[in-house]
Amino acid sequence: MQKLRPDLDIGHNIGALRRAAGLTQEQTVAKMQLMGLEISKSTYAKLETNRMNIKVSELVALKQIFATDFNAFFQHLV
Repeated sequence: MQKLRPDLDIGHNIGALRRAAGLTQEQTVAKMQLMGLEISKSTYAKLETNRMNIKVSELVALKQIFATDFNAFFQHLV
């Protein structure tokens, strides 16, 4: 069975923002959990590889954690 290819590679941008913030996936997940989000490391890894859609609440949390604006998540996406 063939999978549909995601139309936006937001996961790549999430990973780049995480690395630019100097955080590991584990640290990012821990910060999200402290903000009240129920997310595991494996779920977060799926976000970065576009195997799972991101929830708005997760996007808002990552915006705060990475100290960026929402435009950064959508840069270079067509």
